[in-house]
Amino acid sequence: MDVSGSFSSSADSNGSGQEPHVLAVDDSLVDRKIVERLLKAFSCRVTTAESGMRALEYLGLRDDQQNTLNSNGSKVNLIITDYCMPGMTGYELLKKVKESSLLKEVPVVIMSSENIPTRISKPSLAPDSTLVQTQCSKESIALEQQVEEDEEESRRGNKEQRRVVKIAWEKLVRWSRSLRSKAKTDVLERTKKVVVLGGGSFGTAMAAHVAGRKVQLEVNMLVRDPKICQSINEKHFNCKYFPEYKLPENVIATTDAKTALLGADFCLHAVPVQFSSLFLEGVADYVDPGLPFISLSKGLELNTFRVMSQIIPQALKNPRQPYIVLSGPSFASELMNKLPTAMVVASKDKKLANEVQQLLASKNLRISTSSDVTGVEIAGALKNVLAIAAGIVEGMNLGNNSMAALVAQGCSEIRWLATKMGAKSTTITGLSGTGDIMLTCFVNLSRNRTVGVRLGSGERLDDILSSMNQVAEGVSTAGAVIALAQKYNVKMPVLTAVARIIDNELTPQKAVLELMNLPQVEEV
Repeated sequence: MDVSGSFSSSADSNGSGQEPHVLAVDDSLVDRKIVERLLKAFSCRVTTAESGMRALEYLGLRDDQQNTLNSNGSKVNLIITDYCMPGMTGYELLKKVKESSLLKEVPVVIMSSENIPTRISKPSLAPDSTLVQTQCSKESIALEQQVEEDEEESRRGNKEQRRVVKIAWEKLVRWSRSLRSKAKTDVLERTKKVVVLGGGSFGTAMAAHVAGRKVQLEVNMLVRDPKICQSINEKHFNCKYFPEYKLPENVIATTDAKTALLGADFCLHAVPVQFSSLFLEGVADYVDPGLPFISLSKGLELNTFRVMSQIIPQALKNPRQPYIVLSGPSFASELMNKLPTAMVVASKDKKLANEVQQLLASKNLRISTSSDVTGVEIAGALKNVLAIAAGIVEGMNLGNNSMAALVAQGCSEIRWLATKMGAKSTTITGLSGTGDIMLTCFVNLSRNRTVGVRLGSGERLDDILSSMNQVAEGVSTAGAVIALAQKYNVKMPVLTAVARIIDNELTPQKAVLELMNLPQVEEV
């Protein structure tokens, strides 16, 4: 198929190399098709170009290519070109070819169907060059008609395909509008107060998002730092994490747990995993036993290997504390900028998951629901460790091939462990799994990836952590991940290597060598 602005070849460039390779140049699509069909009948490999300039580009002879022959030009055995073409005539193309020391031996055939002698300047042709005046025989006319009919049929097919796509899109839009018209809004309407535990970047971003859902909604942030508290209340900025983003005026900060939690309808928990248990034990007396906790924290608790769905009810001494986990590919800065984002809320209580979906979903934030709490939490915890590994590959300049191989292996390891723990494999391939992994492993905004890049570049872990003002959960999670892997008898070579690098028991260079020397096995 000939595509405008590109080259078309009738055979794979990696073929046997036995067929003569012909470059056919003509500004007429129909004529190009005729030449291509005729030459293919004689077992020729045909590449077509719609202009002399495109032919020169293919041959590597354009002025901006510094007249250096590329691999395409070295494989052309014959050039057939129309004489009369806009921009560059066939004769001008001939001259360019014959000026090339590497292509001057390639035969060139110039064709023309013109019967008016004054329209064709009879040039002094170079050796191995031929000017052919073509006549319209019955056979060529029939072939041209057939090509035109084929092209017309192709256009009709494309038109029909566009019609089918349009209908499918319109159905999707109608379905979406129908569901939106039926969507319940009673949760947001009856919610009067939301509390956010933690004043970090993601807690701040979610506080701003929820506050923007309803002006009358009171959003309380419980923070430790009096300076951050004062900055939010007086200037409407989080001076430490988002000094350039103004927060909605209905976001209020406090350092008093009782004030923050009193009368709250929902609680967003944004305290890092490693500090959550102690923090929650300190505020447990002010927590209503029916207050739904929406966890934003990702990771495994060191030593105990617990996830947040275990930490929260145990720290609050209430096994029935309503619990939801929110996860998915989301950077706090992009939430603050109101960029399109999609996340998932998971709860064993379907009604509660739907309520939180109503509370959080907006035109900038899509919220899907799930019942697979284990899958969402494990994927969210392990992807941070994998992001460190991806950063190490980047820091060592190991290339894109190794990056893709490592992340693919890491995804498999996460799936192996998560499913052994009872997670659904579909969760691991969804937003909270593959979606979050792609964002965290490939984008520079990721804190865990940044740690890995600096480790791969040769920096010491202590120096890296001391220079960061936010927590990289993957550092503390790595050891816990390996303990879980041993508990469930799952081999996790990539994530184990990260844990050993973090413990300073293995260098990144040695880890790469050992991973590449693992037995060649069947993919699972």
